[in-house]
Amino acid sequence: MSSRRSRAQQRKEQQRVARIVEILSEEYRGAECALHHSNPFQLLIATILSAQCTDVRVNLVTPHLFAIYPSPHSLAEADPHEVEEIIRSTGFFRNKTRSLIGASRRIVESFHGEVPASMKDLLTLPGVARKTANVVLGTAFGIAAGVVVDTHVSRISRRLDLTRAETAVAIEEDLIDELEEGDWIDFSHWVIHHGRQVCQARKPRCDRCVLVDLCPYYAEVVSQI
Repeated sequence: MSSRRSRAQQRKEQQRVARIVEILSEEYRGAECALHHSNPFQLLIATILSAQCTDVRVNLVTPHLFAIYPSPHSLAEADPHEVEEIIRSTGFFRNKTRSLIGASRRIVESFHGEVPASMKDLLTLPGVARKTANVVLGTAFGIAAGVVVDTHVSRISRRLDLTRAETAVAIEEDLIDELEEGDWIDFSHWVIHHGRQVCQARKPRCDRCVLVDLCPYYAEVVSQI
C-alpha cells in the first residue's frame, strides 16, 4: 500500500502505524498463542485443528490426542478412524485427520521426526499453509518469517486501513510492508486478543477501543451511525 502514497503521506502513515503498534503492545502486554502446547509438534497439530474451530474447543481435544499420539512417529502410524473419533468435535474431522497423519509421516520421512523450522519446509507438510507455518515459526521457534493472518487480523487490519486486500496472502504482504519486522510475531497476538475482546465482527465495541482515534473504520462508519 505504501507505494501509492506520497512521501509526506508515507511519513504520516508510518507515525500512525507506529502509534497503533505502541498502543496494542501496551494494552495486550504478554499476549500469546491461545493454543495449549508443550513443543513444536503439539503446536503444529493444534494449529491444523484450529481451522474453522475455536481455540477453546481445540484445547479440549488435544490433551486426549497427545496422550495417545505424543510424537510424529506415533501419529504417523495411527488408525485414521481412531483419530477421527478423537477430533470429531473440531469439525472437518476427516480432512483434518488426513492432514495430521500426512504431516506426521512427512516429518518422520523427510525431517528425521522433527518439525522443520523453515517456511519452505513447513509448506511441504499436508494441511499446512502460510498461516499455520507462521504460527509454528513465530510461537515455537521465535522466527519472524511473516505475519499470522486469521479472521481477526484480516478484519481489523482492514478496519485500521493497514490493508485493503481481501486474500490472506495479500493482507500479509501489506502488513509486512507496514510493520517493523520485530513486531511481526507479537502483532498478530495483540490483534487476535483485540478482535476477541473489543473489535468483534458483527458489533465492534468502539466505546471500549484504545485505537478509536486512529481508526478510519470508526471515523467513516461507526461515528456516522
